[in-house]
Amino acid sequence: MVQKTFRSMEEFARACGVSRPTAAKYFNDPQDVKPATRARIEAVLKTSEFEPNSFVRHLSSKIARNVGIIVPTIYDPFFAKLVSDLESALRARNFWPIQISCQTRPDLEEEAAQRMLDFKVAGVVVAPLGNLSRPGVFDQLKASIPTVSFDVPLGDDVPFVSNDHSEGMAAMVQYLCRSGEPPVLIEGPHLTDNVLIRQESYRRTMQAEGCEPIVVDFSAEASWDMERLGREQMMRLLKEGLPGKTLLCSNDRIAFGVISAACDAGLRIGRDSGDDIRIAGHDDHPLSRYIWPPLTTTAQDTEAIAQETVQQLLDLLSADASGRDVAPARMRVRSTLMMRKSA
Repeated sequence: MVQKTFRSMEEFARACGVSRPTAAKYFNDPQDVKPATRARIEAVLKTSEFEPNSFVRHLSSKIARNVGIIVPTIYDPFFAKLVSDLESALRARNFWPIQISCQTRPDLEEEAAQRMLDFKVAGVVVAPLGNLSRPGVFDQLKASIPTVSFDVPLGDDVPFVSNDHSEGMAAMVQYLCRSGEPPVLIEGPHLTDNVLIRQESYRRTMQAEGCEPIVVDFSAEASWDMERLGREQMMRLLKEGLPGKTLLCSNDRIAFGVISAACDAGLRIGRDSGDDIRIAGHDDHPLSRYIWPPLTTTAQDTEAIAQETVQQLLDLLSADASGRDVAPARMRVRSTLMMRKSA
């Protein structure tokens, strides 16, 4: 038998002899329509190849099942991993993710916020650009749709989930101080306040360990091109004279650039006898364990961050449906020290 293809929900509904809302209701949950109606729809389905677009089904349903995800970039594997974990957490709860990357551009971040309003998503989870964001870019979004921020806060009125940057940096500084020469902090670009939180923790922990903090300030224009910036910073330090033999980088991508320049200069990196320099990072970038030498770093628990972010959103959706007010929660997830060969 030739299979008939329908171009729209309207065409399909007419063939079934039902209204478009009734057909949409069937696709959302077949048990929501009368048995006789269900039989008519399923009889037409058997002779057709019709399957409504999931976005159209969402718009036809009284219960929205799509959730927006906005991130600065998916070029950075940290955000790629977080998005993957968020998608898994949402699907496990029968929600469908719609993900938009801002490509680190403020104008595209503003566009992403507007698109989520257009899509009429049930809720949205956002990792803002931070210091590059335009003022008020998410004001309309968070006023209209249940919103949770992660990695960077959106304000005291929005639930927030993040890594505990202060605790993770403190653990790394303690380890480096007690296993060798105290570390010098190589900063990354000040794109978000997370950089400043890590710096403050570094200074505080160094002083508690009886050591003098030394911070190599970031001086170039703010950019997400971390590996290049780390390499340029290290090349400058090698020319001027290294301020120490243990370098703690603000994040792993900066560390990759630092390691590249150190290798080009012929330095032996590691914590074994005869090595010239120790290098450590923060975040546990997916490639950190595979470079040489494998990078000592502090691992963010992206799965836990994703699970907690989705749970905060579900709590908001539940409160929104019942008309309850919920105080915005703020959650910081502990990280794990990963001791590898580089330090």
